[in-house]
Amino acid sequence: MTDVTHNQTIKSDAKPNSNAKKAVAAASIGNALEWYDFTIYALFAVYIAKNFFPGGNDTVELIKSFLAFGLGFLIRPLGAVVLGVYADKAGRKAALFLTIMIMAAGTLLIAIAPTYAAIGIGAPMIILAGRVLQGFSAGGEVGSAAAFLVEHAPEGQKGKYAAWLQASMAFSNIIGAFVALAVTSLLTEDQVGDWGWRIPFILGLLIAPVGLWMRRSLDETPVFKAEFDKQGKTAEHAPLKEVFVNYGGALLKGTAFSVLWAASVYVMIIYMPIYVQRAFGFTGSQAFIAALIGNSLMAVGCIVAGAVSDKIGRRLTLAITTTVLLIAIHPLLWWLHHSPTLSTLITVQSCFCVMVAGVVGVAPSALSEVFPTHIRSTGMSLAYNISTTIFGGFAPAALTWLGTTSLGYSAPAWYVSIAAVIALFAIFKMSDNKKTA
Repeated sequence: MTDVTHNQTIKSDAKPNSNAKKAVAAASIGNALEWYDFTIYALFAVYIAKNFFPGGNDTVELIKSFLAFGLGFLIRPLGAVVLGVYADKAGRKAALFLTIMIMAAGTLLIAIAPTYAAIGIGAPMIILAGRVLQGFSAGGEVGSAAAFLVEHAPEGQKGKYAAWLQASMAFSNIIGAFVALAVTSLLTEDQVGDWGWRIPFILGLLIAPVGLWMRRSLDETPVFKAEFDKQGKTAEHAPLKEVFVNYGGALLKGTAFSVLWAASVYVMIIYMPIYVQRAFGFTGSQAFIAALIGNSLMAVGCIVAGAVSDKIGRRLTLAITTTVLLIAIHPLLWWLHHSPTLSTLITVQSCFCVMVAGVVGVAPSALSEVFPTHIRSTGMSLAYNISTTIFGGFAPAALTWLGTTSLGYSAPAWYVSIAAVIALFAIFKMSDNKKTA
Protein backbone atom coordinates (compact mmCIF):
# COMPACT_ATOMS: atom_id res chain seq x y z
CA MET A 1 0.00 0.00 0.00
CA THR A 2 2.81 2.32 -0.94
CA ASP A 3 2.00 5.87 -1.98
CA VAL A 4 3.11 6.87 -5.47
CA THR A 5 5.55 9.38 -3.97
CA HIS A 6 7.03 6.82 -1.61
CA ASN A 7 8.02 3.40 -2.93
CA GLN A 8 10.15 2.51 0.05
CA THR A 9 10.13 -1.01 1.42
CA ILE A 10 10.14 -1.27 5.18
CA LYS A 11 13.49 -2.82 6.02
CA SER A 12 14.33 -4.68 9.18
CA ASP A 13 17.21 -6.77 10.42
CA ALA A 14 14.87 -8.41 12.88
CA LYS A 15 14.76 -12.19 12.83
CA PRO A 16 12.07 -14.48 14.19
CA ASN A 17 13.89 -14.77 17.53
CA SER A 18 12.88 -14.34 21.15
CA ASN A 19 13.18 -10.52 20.96
CA ALA A 20 10.68 -10.29 18.11
CA LYS A 21 8.32 -12.74 19.81
CA LYS A 22 8.58 -10.83 23.09
CA ALA A 23 7.79 -7.60 21.24
CA VAL A 24 4.68 -9.16 19.71
CA ALA A 25 3.56 -10.53 23.08
CA ALA A 26 4.14 -7.27 24.95
CA ALA A 27 2.54 -5.03 22.31
CA SER A 28 -0.42 -7.38 21.94
CA ILE A 29 -1.09 -7.65 25.69
CA GLY A 30 -0.76 -3.89 26.16
CA ASN A 31 -2.97 -3.15 23.16
CA ALA A 32 -5.61 -5.68 24.27
CA LEU A 33 -5.87 -4.14 27.73
CA GLU A 34 -5.87 -0.61 26.33
CA TRP A 35 -8.74 -1.36 23.95
CA TYR A 36 -10.56 -3.25 26.65
CA ASP A 37 -10.48 -0.11 28.78
CA PHE A 38 -11.61 2.06 25.87
CA THR A 39 -14.48 -0.11 24.61
CA ILE A 40 -15.92 -1.64 27.79
CA TYR A 41 -17.80 1.65 28.10
CA ALA A 42 -19.95 0.69 25.11
CA LEU A 43 -20.93 -2.67 26.63
CA PHE A 44 -22.19 -0.98 29.79
CA ALA A 45 -23.50 2.19 28.16
CA VAL A 46 -27.09 1.43 29.24
CA TYR A 47 -26.11 1.35 32.93
CA ILE A 48 -23.83 4.38 32.65
CA ALA A 49 -26.68 6.27 30.98
CA LYS A 50 -29.03 5.69 33.91
CA ASN A 51 -26.42 6.62 36.53
CA PHE A 52 -24.86 9.67 34.90
CA PHE A 53 -27.16 10.97 32.14
CA PRO A 54 -30.74 10.81 33.50
CA GLY A 55 -33.29 12.08 31.00
CA GLY A 56 -36.55 10.34 31.80
CA ASN A 57 -36.45 8.45 28.50
CA ASP A 58 -34.36 5.33 27.81
CA THR A 59 -33.48 6.32 24.24
CA VAL A 60 -32.49 9.88 25.23
CA GLU A 61 -30.37 8.57 28.10
CA LEU A 62 -28.60 6.08 25.85
CA ILE A 63 -27.92 8.67 23.15
CA LYS A 64 -26.38 10.95 25.80
CA SER A 65 -24.24 8.09 27.03
CA PHE A 66 -23.08 7.28 23.49
CA LEU A 67 -22.33 10.97 22.88
CA ALA A 68 -19.97 10.76 25.85
CA PHE A 69 -18.53 7.64 24.21
CA GLY A 70 -18.07 9.67 21.04
CA LEU A 71 -16.35 12.48 22.92
CA GLY A 72 -13.45 10.13 23.44
CA PHE A 73 -13.08 10.13 19.68
CA LEU A 74 -13.15 13.91 19.24
CA ILE A 75 -9.96 14.15 21.26
CA ARG A 76 -8.28 11.30 19.39
CA PRO A 77 -6.83 13.42 16.55
CA LEU A 78 -5.08 15.56 19.16
CA GLY A 79 -3.71 12.41 20.79
CA ALA A 80 -2.68 11.17 17.34
CA VAL A 81 -0.68 14.33 16.71
CA VAL A 82 0.95 14.65 20.13
CA LEU A 83 1.67 10.97 20.74
CA GLY A 84 2.42 10.18 17.10
CA VAL A 85 5.04 12.92 16.91
CA TYR A 86 6.40 11.79 20.28
CA ALA A 87 6.77 8.22 18.95
CA ASP A 88 8.63 9.46 15.87
CA LYS A 89 10.96 11.54 18.02
CA ALA A 90 11.43 9.61 21.28
CA GLY A 91 10.72 6.08 20.05
CA ARG A 92 7.91 3.55 19.88
CA LYS A 93 8.62 2.09 23.32
CA ALA A 94 8.38 5.44 25.12
CA ALA A 95 5.13 6.31 23.32
CA LEU A 96 3.51 2.95 24.13
CA PHE A 97 4.30 3.36 27.82
CA LEU A 98 2.81 6.86 27.84
CA THR A 99 -0.40 5.81 26.08
CA ILE A 100 -0.94 2.99 28.59
CA MET A 101 -0.51 5.22 31.62
CA ILE A 102 -2.90 7.86 30.24
CA MET A 103 -5.49 5.16 29.47
CA ALA A 104 -5.19 3.84 33.02
CA ALA A 105 -5.85 7.32 34.42
CA GLY A 106 -9.01 7.74 32.31
CA THR A 107 -10.30 4.31 33.30
CA LEU A 108 -9.74 5.07 36.98
CA LEU A 109 -11.85 8.24 36.74
CA ILE A 110 -14.79 6.32 35.27
CA ALA A 111 -14.45 3.47 37.77
CA ILE A 112 -14.68 5.72 40.83
CA ALA A 113 -16.99 8.47 39.55
CA PRO A 114 -19.90 9.32 41.92
CA THR A 115 -23.32 9.10 40.28
CA TYR A 116 -25.56 11.97 39.22
CA ALA A 117 -27.80 11.29 42.22
CA ALA A 118 -24.80 11.80 44.53
CA ILE A 119 -23.16 14.98 43.18
CA GLY A 120 -25.33 16.23 40.32
CA ILE A 121 -23.78 17.74 37.20
CA GLY A 122 -20.27 16.96 38.44
CA ALA A 123 -20.89 13.25 37.84
CA PRO A 124 -21.19 13.36 34.02
CA MET A 125 -18.29 15.83 33.97
CA ILE A 126 -16.05 13.20 35.58
CA ILE A 127 -17.20 10.62 33.04
CA LEU A 128 -16.43 13.06 30.23
CA ALA A 129 -12.97 13.75 31.68
CA GLY A 130 -12.29 10.02 31.79
CA ARG A 131 -13.38 9.64 28.17
CA VAL A 132 -11.15 12.55 27.13
CA LEU A 133 -8.10 10.89 28.69
CA GLN A 134 -9.01 7.55 27.14
CA GLY A 135 -9.52 9.16 23.73
CA PHE A 136 -6.22 11.05 23.90
CA SER A 137 -4.43 7.80 24.72
CA ALA A 138 -6.18 5.77 22.02
CA GLY A 139 -5.27 8.44 19.47
CA GLY A 140 -1.61 7.50 19.69
CA GLU A 141 -2.03 3.77 20.21
CA VAL A 142 -2.57 2.46 16.68
CA GLY A 143 0.30 4.34 15.06
CA SER A 144 2.81 3.54 17.80
CA ALA A 145 1.80 -0.10 18.25
CA ALA A 146 1.61 -0.86 14.52
CA ALA A 147 5.00 0.74 13.90
CA PHE A 148 6.42 -1.23 16.83
CA LEU A 149 5.15 -4.55 15.44
CA VAL A 150 6.05 -3.91 11.80
CA GLU A 151 9.54 -2.71 12.66
CA HIS A 152 10.23 -5.78 14.80
CA ALA A 153 8.93 -8.22 12.16
CA PRO A 154 11.17 -10.38 9.96
CA GLU A 155 11.06 -9.77 6.22
CA GLY A 156 8.12 -11.45 4.53
CA GLN A 157 6.11 -11.68 7.75
CA LYS A 158 5.14 -8.08 8.41
CA GLY A 159 1.49 -8.70 7.58
CA LYS A 160 1.26 -11.56 10.06
CA TYR A 161 3.13 -9.66 12.78
CA ALA A 162 1.12 -6.45 12.35
CA ALA A 163 -2.10 -8.46 12.34
CA TRP A 164 -1.55 -9.09 16.05
CA LEU A 165 -2.58 -5.45 16.57
CA GLN A 166 -6.16 -6.22 15.54
CA ALA A 167 -6.09 -9.78 16.86
CA SER A 168 -5.28 -8.33 20.27
CA MET A 169 -8.23 -6.00 19.90
CA ALA A 170 -10.39 -9.07 19.28
CA PHE A 171 -8.93 -10.57 22.46
CA SER A 172 -9.89 -7.38 24.27
CA ASN A 173 -13.44 -7.80 22.98
CA ILE A 174 -13.39 -11.41 24.18
CA ILE A 175 -12.25 -10.29 27.62
CA GLY A 176 -14.88 -7.54 27.61
CA ALA A 177 -17.66 -9.89 26.51
CA PHE A 178 -16.63 -12.49 29.08
CA VAL A 179 -16.56 -9.92 31.88
CA ALA A 180 -19.90 -8.46 30.74
CA LEU A 181 -21.43 -11.94 30.55
CA ALA A 182 -20.15 -12.80 34.03
CA VAL A 183 -21.35 -9.54 35.57
CA THR A 184 -24.80 -9.66 33.99
CA SER A 185 -25.24 -13.37 34.75
CA LEU A 186 -24.00 -13.44 38.35
CA LEU A 187 -25.62 -10.21 39.52
CA THR A 188 -29.23 -9.08 39.44
CA GLU A 189 -30.25 -6.28 37.11
CA ASP A 190 -30.51 -3.88 40.06
CA GLN A 191 -27.04 -4.85 41.32
CA VAL A 192 -25.49 -4.31 37.91
CA GLY A 193 -27.20 -0.93 37.65
CA ASP A 194 -26.17 0.16 41.15
CA TRP A 195 -22.53 -0.93 41.34
CA GLY A 196 -21.83 -4.01 39.21
CA TRP A 197 -21.09 -1.95 36.09
CA ARG A 198 -17.96 -0.60 37.85
CA ILE A 199 -16.33 -4.05 38.07
CA PRO A 200 -15.15 -4.15 34.42
CA PHE A 201 -13.48 -0.73 34.79
CA ILE A 202 -11.75 -1.76 38.01
CA LEU A 203 -10.39 -4.86 36.27
CA GLY A 204 -9.19 -2.61 33.46
CA LEU A 205 -6.75 -0.93 35.84
CA LEU A 206 -4.50 -3.97 35.38
CA ILE A 207 -3.21 -2.09 32.35
CA ALA A 208 -0.95 0.03 34.58
CA PRO A 209 1.42 -2.75 35.77
CA VAL A 210 1.60 -4.05 32.18
CA GLY A 211 2.80 -0.63 31.10
CA LEU A 212 5.50 -0.61 33.76
CA TRP A 213 6.62 -4.08 32.69
CA MET A 214 6.81 -3.02 29.04
CA ARG A 215 8.93 0.01 29.90
CA ARG A 216 11.46 -2.14 31.76
CA SER A 217 11.65 -5.17 29.48
CA LEU A 218 11.22 -4.10 25.85
CA ASP A 219 13.82 -2.99 23.34
CA GLU A 220 13.31 -0.17 20.87
CA THR A 221 12.72 -1.34 17.29
CA PRO A 222 15.90 -1.86 15.24
CA VAL A 223 14.40 0.11 12.35
CA PHE A 224 13.79 3.17 14.53
CA LYS A 225 17.27 2.90 16.06
CA ALA A 226 18.83 2.83 12.60
CA GLU A 227 16.76 5.79 11.44
CA PHE A 228 17.56 7.70 14.62
CA ASP A 229 21.30 7.07 14.16
CA LYS A 230 21.13 8.12 10.51
CA GLN A 231 19.16 11.32 10.95
CA GLY A 232 20.06 12.25 14.52
CA LYS A 233 17.77 13.98 16.96
CA THR A 234 17.56 17.41 15.41
CA ALA A 235 15.20 20.29 15.98
CA GLU A 236 14.48 20.23 12.23
CA HIS A 237 12.77 16.86 12.46
CA ALA A 238 9.10 17.87 12.24
CA PRO A 239 7.01 14.75 11.51
CA LEU A 240 3.64 16.53 11.49
CA LYS A 241 4.77 19.15 8.99
CA GLU A 242 6.35 16.55 6.73
CA VAL A 243 3.22 14.40 6.68
CA PHE A 244 1.09 17.30 5.42
CA VAL A 245 3.69 18.85 3.11
CA ASN A 246 5.29 15.79 1.51
CA TYR A 247 2.79 12.98 2.12
CA GLY A 248 -0.59 14.65 1.70
CA GLY A 249 -1.69 12.15 -0.95
CA ALA A 250 -0.67 9.22 1.23
CA LEU A 251 -2.56 10.72 4.17
CA LEU A 252 -5.69 11.14 2.03
CA LYS A 253 -5.60 7.55 0.76
CA GLY A 254 -4.80 6.19 4.20
CA THR A 255 -7.70 8.11 5.72
CA ALA A 256 -10.16 6.93 3.06
CA PHE A 257 -9.08 3.33 3.52
CA SER A 258 -9.32 3.63 7.31
CA VAL A 259 -12.97 4.66 7.06
CA LEU A 260 -13.91 0.99 6.69
CA TRP A 261 -11.40 -0.05 9.34
CA ALA A 262 -13.19 2.23 11.79
CA ALA A 263 -16.81 1.66 10.72
CA SER A 264 -16.59 -2.13 10.56
CA VAL A 265 -15.07 -2.45 14.03
CA TYR A 266 -17.28 0.04 15.83
CA VAL A 267 -20.52 -0.96 14.11
CA MET A 268 -20.20 -4.71 13.53
CA ILE A 269 -18.15 -5.62 16.59
CA ILE A 270 -18.48 -3.05 19.38
CA TYR A 271 -21.99 -1.67 18.81
CA MET A 272 -23.65 -4.92 17.72
CA PRO A 273 -24.17 -6.43 21.24
CA ILE A 274 -26.11 -3.31 22.25
CA TYR A 275 -27.90 -3.05 18.91
CA VAL A 276 -29.29 -6.61 18.86
CA GLN A 277 -30.75 -6.13 22.31
CA ARG A 278 -32.62 -2.98 21.31
CA ALA A 279 -33.52 -3.90 17.71
CA PHE A 280 -34.29 -7.63 17.99
CA GLY A 281 -35.09 -8.17 21.68
CA PHE A 282 -32.12 -10.35 22.63
CA THR A 283 -31.04 -10.42 26.26
CA GLY A 284 -27.69 -9.07 27.40
CA SER A 285 -26.41 -12.59 28.07
CA GLN A 286 -27.38 -13.78 24.58
CA ALA A 287 -25.71 -10.78 22.94
CA PHE A 288 -22.50 -11.26 24.90
CA ILE A 289 -22.37 -15.01 24.15
CA ALA A 290 -22.55 -14.25 20.42
CA ALA A 291 -19.91 -11.55 20.81
CA LEU A 292 -17.64 -13.93 22.69
CA ILE A 293 -17.82 -16.61 19.99
CA GLY A 294 -17.52 -14.12 17.14
CA ASN A 295 -14.48 -12.36 18.55
CA SER A 296 -12.73 -15.70 19.10
CA LEU A 297 -13.06 -16.30 15.36
CA MET A 298 -11.99 -12.73 14.66
CA ALA A 299 -8.73 -13.14 16.60
CA VAL A 300 -7.75 -16.14 14.48
CA GLY A 301 -9.05 -14.55 11.29
CA CYS A 302 -6.85 -11.48 11.72
CA ILE A 303 -3.67 -13.57 11.85
CA VAL A 304 -4.76 -15.65 8.85
CA ALA A 305 -5.60 -12.53 6.81
CA GLY A 306 -2.26 -10.91 7.68
CA ALA A 307 -0.37 -14.05 6.67
CA VAL A 308 -2.32 -14.31 3.40
CA SER A 309 -1.45 -10.70 2.59
CA ASP A 310 2.24 -11.59 2.94
CA LYS A 311 1.72 -14.14 0.15
CA ILE A 312 -0.65 -12.46 -2.33
CA GLY A 313 -0.26 -8.78 -1.45
CA ARG A 314 -2.17 -6.28 0.67
CA ARG A 315 -4.25 -4.76 -2.12
CA LEU A 316 -5.63 -8.03 -3.50
CA THR A 317 -6.41 -9.35 -0.02
CA LEU A 318 -8.19 -6.14 0.95
CA ALA A 319 -10.10 -5.91 -2.33
CA ILE A 320 -11.48 -9.43 -1.89
CA THR A 321 -12.39 -9.14 1.78
CA THR A 322 -13.95 -5.68 1.42
CA THR A 323 -16.09 -6.81 -1.51
CA VAL A 324 -17.30 -9.88 0.40
CA LEU A 325 -18.25 -7.69 3.35
CA LEU A 326 -20.08 -5.23 1.11
CA ILE A 327 -22.13 -8.01 -0.51
CA ALA A 328 -22.88 -10.09 2.57
CA ILE A 329 -23.79 -7.63 5.33
CA HIS A 330 -27.31 -6.81 4.08
CA PRO A 331 -28.63 -10.38 3.68
CA LEU A 332 -27.08 -11.41 7.01
CA LEU A 333 -28.82 -8.60 8.88
CA TRP A 334 -32.06 -9.35 6.99
CA TRP A 335 -31.82 -12.98 8.12
CA LEU A 336 -31.34 -11.95 11.76
CA HIS A 337 -34.34 -9.62 11.51
CA HIS A 338 -36.59 -12.41 10.21
CA SER A 339 -35.15 -15.15 12.43
CA PRO A 340 -34.22 -13.57 15.79
CA THR A 341 -33.04 -16.77 17.48
CA LEU A 342 -29.86 -17.34 19.47
CA SER A 343 -28.45 -19.75 16.87
CA THR A 344 -29.04 -17.21 14.10
CA LEU A 345 -27.46 -14.45 16.18
CA ILE A 346 -24.34 -16.53 16.85
CA THR A 347 -24.04 -17.42 13.16
CA VAL A 348 -24.54 -13.85 11.95
CA GLN A 349 -22.21 -12.34 14.55
CA SER A 350 -19.56 -14.95 13.71
CA CYS A 351 -19.83 -14.10 10.00
CA PHE A 352 -19.53 -10.41 10.80
CA CYS A 353 -16.41 -11.01 12.88
CA VAL A 354 -14.73 -13.17 10.22
CA MET A 355 -15.46 -10.59 7.51
CA VAL A 356 -14.15 -7.76 9.65
CA ALA A 357 -11.03 -9.80 10.42
CA GLY A 358 -10.34 -10.10 6.70
CA VAL A 359 -10.14 -6.33 6.46
CA VAL A 360 -8.64 -5.19 9.75
CA GLY A 361 -6.13 -8.03 9.97
CA VAL A 362 -4.40 -6.56 6.92
CA ALA A 363 -5.04 -2.91 7.71
CA PRO A 364 -2.09 -2.19 10.10
CA SER A 365 0.60 -3.53 7.75
CA ALA A 366 -1.06 -1.93 4.73
CA LEU A 367 -1.28 1.49 6.36
CA SER A 368 2.25 1.28 7.77
CA GLU A 369 3.64 0.94 4.26
CA VAL A 370 2.33 4.34 3.23
CA PHE A 371 4.80 6.27 5.39
CA PRO A 372 8.59 6.05 5.90
CA THR A 373 10.06 5.23 9.30
CA HIS A 374 10.73 8.75 10.55
CA ILE A 375 7.08 9.82 10.18
CA ARG A 376 5.33 6.44 10.27
CA SER A 377 3.69 6.76 13.68
CA THR A 378 2.50 10.31 13.02
CA GLY A 379 1.11 9.48 9.58
CA MET A 380 -0.63 6.29 10.65
CA SER A 381 -2.08 7.88 13.78
CA LEU A 382 -3.52 10.78 11.81
CA ALA A 383 -5.00 8.68 8.98
CA TYR A 384 -6.60 6.17 11.31
CA ASN A 385 -7.90 8.63 13.88
CA ILE A 386 -9.36 11.15 11.43
CA SER A 387 -11.53 8.42 9.94
CA THR A 388 -12.25 6.84 13.32
CA THR A 389 -13.39 10.15 14.79
CA ILE A 390 -15.82 10.73 11.93
CA PHE A 391 -17.07 7.21 11.15
CA GLY A 392 -16.37 5.29 14.35
CA GLY A 393 -16.80 7.37 17.46
CA PHE A 394 -20.29 8.63 16.86
CA ALA A 395 -21.53 5.53 15.05
CA PRO A 396 -23.40 4.15 18.11
CA ALA A 397 -25.19 7.46 18.73
CA ALA A 398 -25.97 7.93 15.03
CA LEU A 399 -27.23 4.37 14.61
CA THR A 400 -29.35 4.57 17.76
CA TRP A 401 -31.12 7.52 16.15
CA LEU A 402 -31.16 6.07 12.59
CA GLY A 403 -32.82 2.94 13.96
CA THR A 404 -35.87 5.08 14.71
CA THR A 405 -36.09 6.28 11.07
CA SER A 406 -37.30 4.50 7.94
CA LEU A 407 -33.99 2.64 7.69
CA GLY A 408 -34.99 0.64 10.76
CA TYR A 409 -33.03 -2.53 11.45
CA SER A 410 -30.90 -2.14 8.27
CA ALA A 411 -29.24 1.12 9.38
CA PRO A 412 -25.94 -0.57 10.42
CA ALA A 413 -25.71 -2.38 7.06
CA TRP A 414 -26.09 0.85 5.08
CA TYR A 415 -23.60 2.63 7.32
CA VAL A 416 -20.91 -0.01 6.77
CA SER A 417 -21.73 -0.31 3.05
CA ILE A 418 -20.99 3.38 2.49
CA ALA A 419 -17.69 2.99 4.33
CA ALA A 420 -16.81 -0.07 2.21
CA VAL A 421 -17.41 1.80 -1.05
CA ILE A 422 -15.17 4.66 0.09
CA ALA A 423 -12.47 2.19 1.14
CA LEU A 424 -12.60 0.32 -2.19
CA PHE A 425 -11.75 3.50 -4.09
CA ALA A 426 -8.70 3.95 -1.88
CA ILE A 427 -7.68 0.28 -2.12
CA PHE A 428 -7.69 0.32 -5.92
CA LYS A 429 -5.40 3.38 -5.81
CA MET A 430 -2.87 1.54 -3.66
CA SER A 431 0.34 0.03 -4.97
CA ASP A 432 0.68 -3.67 -4.18
CA ASN A 433 3.55 -4.86 -2.04
CA LYS A 434 3.42 -8.57 -2.84
CA LYS A 435 6.67 -10.21 -1.70
CA THR A 436 8.18 -6.84 -0.78
CA ALA A 437 6.42 -6.20 2.50
